[in-house]
Amino acid sequence: MPQIDPTSRVADAARIAEDVEIGPFCRIGPDVELKTGVRLMSHVCIGGVTVIGERAVVHPFVSLGAMPQSTAYRGEPTRLVIGDDCQFREGVTISVGTEKGGGVTTVGNRCFMMANSHIAHDCTVGDDVTFANNVALGGHVTIESHVFLGGQTAVHQFVSVGEGAMIGGVSGVTGDVIPFGFAKGQIAEIAGLNVVGLRRRGHSREDIHRIRRAYRSLFLGPGTFAQRLASAEAEYAGDPLVGKVLGFIRAKRSRPLMMAGSDNAAVNEGP
Repeated sequence: MPQIDPTSRVADAARIAEDVEIGPFCRIGPDVELKTGVRLMSHVCIGGVTVIGERAVVHPFVSLGAMPQSTAYRGEPTRLVIGDDCQFREGVTISVGTEKGGGVTTVGNRCFMMANSHIAHDCTVGDDVTFANNVALGGHVTIESHVFLGGQTAVHQFVSVGEGAMIGGVSGVTGDVIPFGFAKGQIAEIAGLNVVGLRRRGHSREDIHRIRRAYRSLFLGPGTFAQRLASAEAEYAGDPLVGKVLGFIRAKRSRPLMMAGSDNAAVNEGP
């Protein structure tokens, strides 16, 4: 039977696994599901149509499944779905989706959200993602797996951050960030590759040297960006690691591709 502190309020219709722990002064709505092993420390509010995956640990003053901060929202039964083994530190807020944005906000497995992070409506966050303190995502953002976002980073609506990328702290992210990229700055620019992340995920020295060569060709080589992209596609055809970068660049999205330093003029060329 769930352990529920008598000061908490849990709606009768909420689906609560037998081993869930709900600490003092929590409020759980009727359309919430808490899967096995979930722990709510205290003062946690979970509403909307929300599913919290197994073994999540939710610290005080977290709000999950709140109404979107969108003037277009009219109370539709949109959702928030969170995977397994996530940790949400103090003050984290995550909204449900909006009908126009697909209706669901999703967070993957093993994500770690530090204090006062915010995930807005209709965002998609992959597995093994870390948000440092005060990270804020605008609506419709995509964060792929194994991304690290430094403290006080703000990500513009509709931006995509590719797999394994790292964003330095106090950065404004207004363009799409390539997989394995490292970006930083008040208005962030690509500054290199997340080599530490590549090593930690077990990529070989040869892999890292190869993707470095591809990065230099794409962002630091001569000619227009379109010419450099075509050259890299020919040189690295069939390469699975570099192929992720090239495929990301070729995908059609709402935001421009983030470029490196003086090459930002190439953003407007398109691929």
